[in-house]
Amino acid sequence: MSQSLAVGDPVARPAAAHERVAALDPRRALQLALGALWLLDGMLQFQPSMFGRSFPQMLAGSAQGNPAVVARPITWSAGLIGHHVVALNAVFAAIQLLLGLGIAWRPAVKLALAGSVAWSLAVWWLGEGLGGVLAGTASPLNGAPGPVLLYGLLAVLFWPADRHPAARAPTLGTPTVRAATVRAPAAPFTAARAVGRRVAQACWLVVWLGLAALALLPASRAIGRTVADTTPGEPAWLAWTDAHAASALTRHGLLAAVVLAVVLVIIASGTFLPRRAARAVIVLAVALAAALWLAQGLGGILTGSATDPDTGPLLALLALAFWPLASCPGET
Repeated sequence: MSQSLAVGDPVARPAAAHERVAALDPRRALQLALGALWLLDGMLQFQPSMFGRSFPQMLAGSAQGNPAVVARPITWSAGLIGHHVVALNAVFAAIQLLLGLGIAWRPAVKLALAGSVAWSLAVWWLGEGLGGVLAGTASPLNGAPGPVLLYGLLAVLFWPADRHPAARAPTLGTPTVRAATVRAPAAPFTAARAVGRRVAQACWLVVWLGLAALALLPASRAIGRTVADTTPGEPAWLAWTDAHAASALTRHGLLAAVVLAVVLVIIASGTFLPRRAARAVIVLAVALAAALWLAQGLGGILTGSATDPDTGPLLALLALAFWPLASCPGET
């Protein structure tokens, strides 16, 4: 009986169509992708190597080169974790799994996104040493400005709210159909829905122009050595790829850094261009993110010692959030 109503009732059909459209909401898809990356982080944190002395030693290493006000809390935190590494690492892994599951579960999405911001800021300082930005070691190829910082930024951009006026489609008059009406926020891209176009564009500029500036620092000019450092522990095919890339880049380190900076500046201009040109730049940004991820050795996730997939997938996800839209079908 209920099945026949769903098929033949003209009132039920728009409601079902609305549910399908809402399920395809691009912001919800991006939220789920972010949740999947948090789940991957949690699983990587459960690797056996994370329960040994190498984990707190890696954290302590991020203090090197930083100002004392930044380095001292990192050293204290690493010492504390070293004394309780099994219990605390299990807690860290569980937190990241819960963030991913919370984003995937609609009733908990706001709490999980807010938790992502708080956790990201704490880990960016105590776990990544502010991405090496103040230590002079930051480069787009070694994960600067820090993968976990991008988690926090994406959580803000994917927040389930709309600042833009919503345009309602014409309704047919019945309460059920009016309730099924699709709201279409007038946002030019998904990232602008929660924070507005100007704030979203400012975030875009800060990320890509910041990466361009880091690409010109001395740490980025040793681009070949940075890529070569990712090869230990990698599968043979990936080590071969990175080793050959490192060999080619070593001979042209400065030129490669300049070219990388120019490409990053072009990407930074993408959200200010007409829709067709903007889409081309977004494709370029995704391609560059993929190239950076390959140069990062896929974040080390195949070596058994990585804590996250590095910045490549996160930069690609950020780029997709700025894909120009004619309209935004549905609301999360």
